[in-house]
Amino acid sequence: MSAPEFFTKENMPADRFERNGSDDLWSVFKIMGEFVEGYDRLLKVGPCISIFGSARSKPGDKYYKMAIETAKMISENGFGIITGGGPGIMEAGNKGAKNAGGKSVGLGINLPHEQGINKFVLPQYEIEFKYFFVRKVMFVKYAQGFIVFPGGYGTLDELFETLTLIQTKKIEKIPIVMIGTEYWGGLMEWLQKTLVDENYISEEDMDLFMLTDDPTEAVKYVCDFYKIRKPGPNFSF
Repeated sequence: MSAPEFFTKENMPADRFERNGSDDLWSVFKIMGEFVEGYDRLLKVGPCISIFGSARSKPGDKYYKMAIETAKMISENGFGIITGGGPGIMEAGNKGAKNAGGKSVGLGINLPHEQGINKFVLPQYEIEFKYFFVRKVMFVKYAQGFIVFPGGYGTLDELFETLTLIQTKKIEKIPIVMIGTEYWGGLMEWLQKTLVDENYISEEDMDLFMLTDDPTEAVKYVCDFYKIRKPGPNFSF
């Protein structure tokens, strides 16, 4: 049985493809504009650590409180804090940085049904993006470490993309800390028993991050890493 012919010479929507193609070409300039603005502004911020996690975490939640504490200690050690600029853990990270008198950076994204940049991002460090992939490049290029709290798809996406870039040596190793053994424990077990034991990743790949429940330990891990290495952008084109 032959495959169905969804498009034939008679019904091929050529004009639609031509219109979309023209839009695609113009979108290249919008993408370039976001890259240029992001590079220009973040290069001037200096060394930062990214804190990310669930946008649904509420003030008073234990991880929200831990994110404030973690960001405060990171700021007191001379690093700025970069978050996605939204609510939840991102807001907590920016709050901790601002309360400590540190640099509080927010890389926002235009999303339906989402609030704008949280009030703890300093205005001079507020950048809004349209494209997720441009925003992720900015995180990976200008964050000298990642402290990851419990979160959903977006958190997992950012975590695993960064781990992949380190594993494949597209960027140098940077400190990655996952906070919350209760939340991350099941994932750690799956990584070991399925990915490592069945040879989908190497045992050494489990050393690309650390897991803890202690913000002080997380901050020490990051700061100790940079006692022997000068922080800077993680890659260049």
